[in-house]
Amino acid sequence: MRKIAFHLNCLEQGGAERVVTNLAHQFAREGYEVIVATEWKAREEFALDSRVRREVVGPVEADEKKSRLARIFLRYARLRQFIRKERPDVLIAFGRKANYRILVSSLFLKQKTVVCVRTDPTGHYDRLMDKIQIPLLFPTASGFVFQTEGQRDFFPACARRKSRIILNPIHEKYIQAYRQGAGEVPMRKEVVQSGRLVDFKNQPMLIRAFLRVHEKHPDYVLRIYGPDSGDGTKEILEALIRERGAQDCVFLCGGSDRLEEQLPGAAVYAFSSDWEGLPNALLEAMALGLPIVSTDCPCGGPRTVIRDGVNGLLVPIMNEEALADGMLRLIEDRQLAQRLGKEAAKIAEKANGDAVFAQWRDYLEEVVCA
Repeated sequence: MRKIAFHLNCLEQGGAERVVTNLAHQFAREGYEVIVATEWKAREEFALDSRVRREVVGPVEADEKKSRLARIFLRYARLRQFIRKERPDVLIAFGRKANYRILVSSLFLKQKTVVCVRTDPTGHYDRLMDKIQIPLLFPTASGFVFQTEGQRDFFPACARRKSRIILNPIHEKYIQAYRQGAGEVPMRKEVVQSGRLVDFKNQPMLIRAFLRVHEKHPDYVLRIYGPDSGDGTKEILEALIRERGAQDCVFLCGGSDRLEEQLPGAAVYAFSSDWEGLPNALLEAMALGLPIVSTDCPCGGPRTVIRDGVNGLLVPIMNEEALADGMLRLIEDRQLAQRLGKEAAKIAEKANGDAVFAQWRDYLEEVVCA
């Protein structure tokens, strides 16, 4: 029986954390011994199946009194101790800091490691320390998983040669909702978006673009579903809504675990991010058969799954007018909207949980056996 371990900061509710949780459950069901090793334990986290073992391998309370240099050393030492004790067949990291941690901590241990990039490398893997660490550490990794070609092509040949592009798995509830008739729900005069309220999703632009639409279609409303990230974006959005007198047509609906019930029937799903990895929220909207207009943001997440004019509309980033025009096009041409939504739902054929798990399983077996 294979033993695999995942390493990331925590299991707080977010995209990478959701993917790790789902993969851990699937590998456990297949009979693998699975460990999720995190730096810390957050307050609100995804729940793990009882068959998945959870370990916290980061700093302990006593470390708070030590110097910064000592804390850094102990962080790597504890992860290295975990690796030497457990000896997983493969150790998979999710997230920039976690990627570097496993590569440093596993040096000279002959440990199989897989690095997973989950965001736009530009702005995240191009700092001075990255330019030092990537040439030194990335050649030691056994494999790499990227979500888009844009991510993969950012990194040196040593990473590209050993890499695989794998989409995020879509939660089955979204796929089932469409199969059970979500795509046939009568159209509501709503534009919707789902995802955290956070700066890079550029929700202020979404509101401004929608208000252009609202001038022409005053019976439409915008509903944004998503929890507050705590970075100040929610306050910015609330101020913008007040300033524009949009309290009756723009609504911040908060986080929800019932999006498969709340989103179907919306006239448009609008995605406004300036950059992303491969956003789960976009995949879920596609699986529900929603007509989508999305920014063509780096590092190519939307472009990886949307073909412009075939299963959605792509518009330039930070272009309020283009986003508004895309929404208007879908509102005013319902035949186009229905056709794009129907095509979008086909994403479930290649991004359902079983299909994505099979790609991960096959790739990790390849890495272990290499």
